[in-house]
Amino acid sequence: MGNSQPPPANPRFVSASRSFAQHELEDLKSLFKSLAAQSQSNGRYISPSIFQAYFGLKGALGERMFNLVTQKRNDHKLTFEDLVVAKATYEKGTKDEIEEFIYQLLDVNDDGVLGRSDLESVVIAMLEIIFSMEISERGSNSHQDIVDVFLNAATFSKNGEGSSNKSMSFEDFRSWCTLIPSARKFLGGLLTPPDPGRPGCQVPRLLCSENVHSSMLLLRKEYAWHIGGALSPHELEEWKLLYHSAMNGLSFNTFLGSISNDEGSAVLIIKDKEGHIYGGYASQPWERHGDFYGDMKSFLFQLYPKLAIYRPTGANSNLQWCAANFSSESIPNGIGFGGRVNHFGLFLSASFDKGHTFTNTTFGNPCLSKTSQIYPEVIECWGVIKRAQQERQDALKGTVLERFKEDRHMLNMVGLANSKVIVWMPSGLLNLVDICM
Repeated sequence: MGNSQPPPANPRFVSASRSFAQHELEDLKSLFKSLAAQSQSNGRYISPSIFQAYFGLKGALGERMFNLVTQKRNDHKLTFEDLVVAKATYEKGTKDEIEEFIYQLLDVNDDGVLGRSDLESVVIAMLEIIFSMEISERGSNSHQDIVDVFLNAATFSKNGEGSSNKSMSFEDFRSWCTLIPSARKFLGGLLTPPDPGRPGCQVPRLLCSENVHSSMLLLRKEYAWHIGGALSPHELEEWKLLYHSAMNGLSFNTFLGSISNDEGSAVLIIKDKEGHIYGGYASQPWERHGDFYGDMKSFLFQLYPKLAIYRPTGANSNLQWCAANFSSESIPNGIGFGGRVNHFGLFLSASFDKGHTFTNTTFGNPCLSKTSQIYPEVIECWGVIKRAQQERQDALKGTVLERFKEDRHMLNMVGLANSKVIVWMPSGLLNLVDICM
């Protein structure tokens, strides 16, 4: 009796513990104790409600995550060993291990078949968490069209046993994650607290003038979140509307004039007369060139009737195109992305009333619309405001004295302290500015 041995350690827990530094294990232990105390379990386990509340999970997605983390015991008790094993696999595992975990997570019915209804439940939960929407029943909410564009990007190619309905294979799942990287980021960060820095949760703040009603805009916040899945966090702070065809007219020259003061990246969005919505992210400013330019940060995307992002494949460097006032047929005037001259991945002619979209090796995208020839109905362009860029713009604002205080004494010496001088402003205009106010 006195020589009884403690039960052997769980080998999965022992192996998982090696994935963490000692201070990380201590932090996990502190977190577990706190959540277990809130669960009123005498420090033995975390309850489903406390788990979901802490990690900000809802509905079928929250229930499924708790089920996986507790290794499907269905006892409603999450132990410290469960937490360590789950986080070791989900956050510290290999790419294949992590994606296999997420693939299982999407099977909310836990029947071994990832069907369209499973994916729909996950998408609804995802949108409710990120955007605080309520999408309780299919067809009962105007947000259902957003759910559908996520589902339309998915492929269900796996034949089911005894059923005519096909399901999503593991390769189908990986392809869906490639097309919608924002969803992959979000689904890969669910065991971190729901703060603004949580992966896949950052949504750009959309800035436009007060006379622009949201109903006029192509760029919905859900679309911005989707596009932002291919961008870095500092590019997801604020996007400013630079051009809208309904206000500025379908004019190439007006477009170039509207964006000429913007030094950063831009998001171009087109809705054509077929009702399809798509566009491209231009990582370099739109500037007049006689050839392709840009870098590998540019990409093409689709927004309706399905979501998709197409990044550069590396096959060539034909990334951005912006030609104006050229007379040669070999240099078509307009803006575009990818492909080759007169066979672009996406192109708008300088008339802004027509263009085309073709399959190409630059981005590996299909035709982005119903047909390769496109006829724009609405065109938008949003400038991506980065913190450093905004600081530079703010520094250029104000009077000459505010910007160049060190010259005050010199201006007094030459008798110009209370004069007006011509100053070249960031807008490109010559303005008369008071030296002293």
